[in-house]
Amino acid sequence: MRAAFAALWGAEDGFKNVEFSGRSDRAIFRNAFQLCGLGDNLTTEEFLRAKRAYLRRLDQSLIDHDGVVLPGVVPLLQRLSGDEGVTLTLGTGNFRNGALRKLRHYGLDSFFRQPHETSFRHGGFGDRVEERPLLVAEAVRSAQRHTGKHDTIMVIGDTVHDITAAKANNVIAVGVATGTTSEVDLAHAGADHVLPNLESVEDLF
Repeated sequence: MRAAFAALWGAEDGFKNVEFSGRSDRAIFRNAFQLCGLGDNLTTEEFLRAKRAYLRRLDQSLIDHDGVVLPGVVPLLQRLSGDEGVTLTLGTGNFRNGALRKLRHYGLDSFFRQPHETSFRHGGFGDRVEERPLLVAEAVRSAQRHTGKHDTIMVIGDTVHDITAAKANNVIAVGVATGTTSEVDLAHAGADHVLPNLESVEDLF
């Protein structure tokens, strides 16, 4: 994102004072645009330019940075994907294509799409929606259209935004303190369950 923003608008660190955690890509770009004094809002054309510039650089950026899949993530996804009564879907602020590239890079995309599919069949993404509650609502509606309604819906996330978005949609909020938000802050935000990491998820089940 920084490289894309610098290439388009000449700001070497356009995101210096921008919060990333739990926010949509669309909102992050708009916030940076405002803070750099480029205008109150991104036009549709400017937003699409930013999105294209970001996605062109994303694959190489993933290679250049030594990210890791956190402990407990793969076992949890394997367990849930093996249960016919469970639907896994994404409610993420990432652009749809950005989310696909990130998950594919770390070998996790197959948990959220069928082998023959080139993208995600359902989910909520940051291409059109900025606010987290709307992302979660879109993810739930999209999954229900494709798979039918479920008695229990859980949102699992690591920021206060995830928790408040879950509660705004009247679904169960599970906070995981593997990001920049503490267990205490997740609990104060209204999480129904708080976990130190996903290795302890068996206790929740």
